[in-house]
Amino acid sequence: MIDLRSDTVTRPTPGMRQAIAHAEVGDDVYGDDPTTRGLEEEVAQLLGKEAAIFTTSGIMANQLALGVQTRPGDEVIVGEGAHVFSNEGAAGAALSNVQFAVTGVGRDGFLTADEVEAAIKPVANWFPRTSLVWIENTINRAGGRVFPQADVRAIADRIAPHGLALHLDGARIWNASAATQVSVTELAAPFDTVSVCFSKGLGAPVGSALAGPAARIKEARRLRHRWGGGMRQSGIIAAGARYALAHHRARLVEDHANARRFAEQLLAQGLPGLSVNLAGVETNIVNIDLDTPAAPVSLAARELGLLINASAPRRLRAVTHLDVTSAQIDEAVTLLARAVHACRTHRSA
Repeated sequence: MIDLRSDTVTRPTPGMRQAIAHAEVGDDVYGDDPTTRGLEEEVAQLLGKEAAIFTTSGIMANQLALGVQTRPGDEVIVGEGAHVFSNEGAAGAALSNVQFAVTGVGRDGFLTADEVEAAIKPVANWFPRTSLVWIENTINRAGGRVFPQADVRAIADRIAPHGLALHLDGARIWNASAATQVSVTELAAPFDTVSVCFSKGLGAPVGSALAGPAARIKEARRLRHRWGGGMRQSGIIAAGARYALAHHRARLVEDHANARRFAEQLLAQGLPGLSVNLAGVETNIVNIDLDTPAAPVSLAARELGLLINASAPRRLRAVTHLDVTSAQIDEAVTLLARAVHACRTHRSA
């Protein structure tokens, strides 16, 4: 099987397995795991923040960011289709009792300073209190596109007089940095808190982190424990994340090249009813739009040996990663073309 469902499907490389096997460990609930502490210190330094906390998942890192920067009943401004709003099981409402302001705030995850300022609620007892603005980079639903740093800075400047916090869901910040050649430190600089993921493009088996002011991270550590996220000998998985940071960041450009290769070759097939916005293929995600239902195409591709998800009723999403070679990309194009053709033939029969 060629697996283009997500960059979360990668398996640890031999070098990563060695790092995991030889990890020095301790009880992290007591703060005694040296590998986890080392990872947290490294992430904080990379992102230019005072401290960081290792978490089991990106959702937990995001939810901790909500939990330590909002109060029950607050409103958070997010871009349309943001992961925290669309893909985290309504955890913001369930755990932190917040609501999201989405209507009229940008398109495809992009938002401007004017849109953000217009969404800030006036101070009145009958309005929710706006406390936090949320940006995603890269933007998952937009096809892994990079959020312009100039817009980030403009939003940060505009919300400062209002006393609002600014969070970056930087699950794929590593891809944004590789695509723009802007350091993750610079990308993270305007934000109060930043979440990052190690188990997507970097290929670690598990883990994310939240970075920010030391006081906030101390509060997040208490909240993580309350939510059942305290870990004991977590250095075993933290070692995989540290190895990924050291060895897999530079190669992300290969994934980006493979995504572009996939999109260009797919368009070259001239398949009726299939389109790809080439200008939007900036990192390792390709959105493929169809004029027919996507789910049957996904099923047909699976039968041929290609795993690719339907991300919307008429959209497929392909994600390149370190377990997919350029030769497999070429084969994937052929298999997907066959699946699309088979489904169109079946529908017209």
